[in-house]
Amino acid sequence: MRALRVVAFAVAANLAAIGIALAQDTTTLKKEMPGQWELSTTERSKTCVVTLKADTAAQGFKLELEPACKAALPFTKDIVAWSVRGLDIVRLQDASGEAVIDFTEVEAGIFEGLRQGEGVYILQDLAAARSMAKSMDQMIGDWSIVRGNGQPVCGLTLTNTEAGPDNFQVFLKPKCDAAIAQFNPTQWRLDRGQIILLSKAGEAWQFEADDNAQWRRVPDTADPLIMLRQ
Repeated sequence: MRALRVVAFAVAANLAAIGIALAQDTTTLKKEMPGQWELSTTERSKTCVVTLKADTAAQGFKLELEPACKAALPFTKDIVAWSVRGLDIVRLQDASGEAVIDFTEVEAGIFEGLRQGEGVYILQDLAAARSMAKSMDQMIGDWSIVRGNGQPVCGLTLTNTEAGPDNFQVFLKPKCDAAIAQFNPTQWRLDRGQIILLSKAGEAWQFEADDNAQWRRVPDTADPLIMLRQ
């Protein structure tokens, strides 16, 4: 019996600790979320500014949507409040408290939410989102792909011409290396700090910025491909 009491006490202590952690996480989110956020498609082709407030509302907290939201993202017409659900869910909800869209944090200050039949949406700090948009603008133009030894193997142009949901057109220049010509990217996007090149077949190449202001294809290899701005 003594052993059973010890086990029961340990289980109760663990449950209490979990409960405290849940309460702390929920409290932290409630404190950190008030402010201006950008609600957008994954690559910001459609955006909406949401101001989350600390003032209580029915079943949650108050918020404001900028007037352009309903035209950019029609589902936002049903959003009247926000709340924190469970351990880490930020909910934008309707008048009955039901989720219009639920978000979970995937990176510091960046939340993802899925609407069935529509796709993934991003909620992130407005200032950070606008900084990313500026970064994307800086990507547009002519690039060269070189190997690790500096040998040029292809030229390409990233444009801001929309080519389907959240992607933009990319054009290869003549006389590309056979492997790149075969890949033949037709679209690109900037996704969480990576340049993503996409082929018609749906194949994706990812490039990450390194310490030398270059963009290296990942995962890295013994014979890397590097994108350089021209």
